[in-house]
Amino acid sequence: MLEKCVKAGLRMTNQRVSIATTLDESLDHPDADEIYRRAHKVDPTISIATVYRTLGIFEKAGLIQKVTVGDGRSHYEVARDDHEHLVDVENGQIHEFQSEQLQALLTNIADEMGFELTGHKLQVYGKKHGNVACRCIQIKVY
Repeated sequence: MLEKCVKAGLRMTNQRVSIATTLDESLDHPDADEIYRRAHKVDPTISIATVYRTLGIFEKAGLIQKVTVGDGRSHYEVARDDHEHLVDVENGQIHEFQSEQLQALLTNIADEMGFELTGHKLQVYGKKHGNVACRCIQIKVY
């Protein structure tokens, strides 16, 4: 993440480095308040306002993506290859997955509409069938 920030031409203050590191080390999709709590432990000079400003700068530079899961808060993740989110509406877990079938379908739809697919963002909401294990091609579960 730090290397991407430098390549994007961002001025990296100590506070931005702490926030970028916090995002890079996150094993979940933290919201701004959680990013603040984590970064503030490392650098007590960080304010919540600094976190919000920095998140905006990182998002505008395409370094992070906002993830909304229906809880009224924006969650964040480091931008990377296309993947989808399957949100369990019963417990809020976010399952990340990739699907070649879905990618092919989206490419075909864009082509039929006269477009070349350059990216997409998809959030799917549902609940598991009983105690059945998730069968998606999983990247991570948060």
